[in-house]
Order: sequence, then C-alpha cells, then structure tokens
Amino acid sequence: MLETLTRYWWAVVLRGAAAILFGIMALIWPDITVIVLVALFGAYALVDGVISLTSAISGRRGRGRRGWLIFEGIASILLGVLTFLWPDITALVLLWVIAVWALATGVLEIAAAVRLRREIQGEWLLALGGILSVLFGILLIVWPAAGALAVIFLIGIYAIVFGAALVGLGLRLRRIRRDAGVAPDTRRPAAA
Repeated sequence: MLETLTRYWWAVVLRGAAAILFGIMALIWPDITVIVLVALFGAYALVDGVISLTSAISGRRGRGRRGWLIFEGIASILLGVLTFLWPDITALVLLWVIAVWALATGVLEIAAAVRLRREIQGEWLLALGGILSVLFGILLIVWPAAGALAVIFLIGIYAIVFGAALVGLGLRLRRIRRDAGVAPDTRRPAAA
C-alpha cells in the first residue's frame, strides 16, 4: 500500500487541491443557489472518485488493501452522478447527502491511516482528514436546520481544511518516495 501511495502521491495532492478549490468557491460565493452548490459538490465528488479509483486500479500489488479505495472511488462517482441526475435537490437533502458522504469517506480514511501506521510516520494527516470528515458529517446531521449560509460556510471551511490535510499527506508521501531513492519511473527496461 505504501508503494502505491508514494508512487501516486500526486493523486493525493490533486484530491486535496480539488477540495481546497471547492471550499474557496463555496466561501467566495456564499449566496450561491442550491443548484450551483449541487453542481459544485457533484463535480468534486466525481473528480475525487475518479482519482481514488484510478489510484487504486493502477497499483500493481496489494489488491486486497486497495479494496476500500476502490469502494470509496465508486461511491464518490455514484454520488457525483446522482447529484447531476437530480439538480433540483432540496437544501436539506443535499445536507444529508453531504453528511453521509463525509461520514463514509471519513471512516474509510481513518481505517487507511490505521493500516499505514505500521508503514510510515505522518499517517496522522490522513487520520486527521478522516476525523474531520466524520466530525463534519455528525455536525451536519445534528444541526440540519442551520441556515443555508452557515451550511455553505461550514462546507467551505471543511473542504479547505480537509484538502490541506490531503495536500500535506501527498507531499509527505512524495518526500518518502524521494528519500527512499525510488526513481520517478519504476518500469524496468526490457532484458536483452
């Protein structure tokens, strides 16, 4: 799992950057309509799912370890597609969809961090992202009647903090790969 994560460290950074961009957009335009928020969330979920799925599928070893990443990627893609199929979704339903998604991905990221604990130091960044996801999901479930502006603000802050944690993890994975002396291209030349 560590080899796959360090090889595709850029995918983790890309996921984090997408989350940060989504969060900034939510904060810059707090008066956006629910339709636009649904589209932003759907686009983010699709990008996040494709990146997760691509990272899991492109790894060569540890197929069982990548099962959760594949599940997370498929779930994110399905959630993204659903948000585009029903763009007139209400604010409360969107809130519940985001809450369930945050809880599910948070639990999966905490589980991945626990597994990585034996392989690398700094896995706490992934665990932190997972904990923030779970707390965010719980917060949305506990206070569903919060005003739309407050929800958008929470979503924006969460996405930025979560994205920053992923970018930090991705850069740490890049440093681990570089320090291990792994060449950027691990393909072996054909034997003569």
